[in-house]
Amino acid sequence: MSAKNDSSTTTMNEAKRMRLEKKGWRFGTVKEFLGLSDEEEAFIEVKLRLAKSLRAVRIKRGLGQVRAAKLIRSSQSRVAKMEAGDPSVSVDLLMRSHLALGVKVPALARIIAAK
Repeated sequence: MSAKNDSSTTTMNEAKRMRLEKKGWRFGTVKEFLGLSDEEEAFIEVKLRLAKSLRAVRIKRGLGQVRAAKLIRSSQSRVAKMEAGDPSVSVDLLMRSHLALGVKVPALARIIAAK
């Protein structure tokens, strides 16, 4: 495999995009595709940040999903769903889980406010 610079990859992607657009394909954002409001988009972004952070906190503390589940008073499969950003997981559960793993409120606020 040879190394290529970003500009050749970008040009190739742009050419492919142009071909697809000529065939009637449209491109846009997830927000546009799903018809999300600004508030809905922001909520989803916060939820995904919390999910990603939960996994990072668990790993940083050297915990497996089973041990984290015991601390959170949940199951390993639920921890996996939380970390994957599963739609069935509430923001409330994600926040309580962070707190159960020792994340302090100011740190939790920074996670939520991050971009």
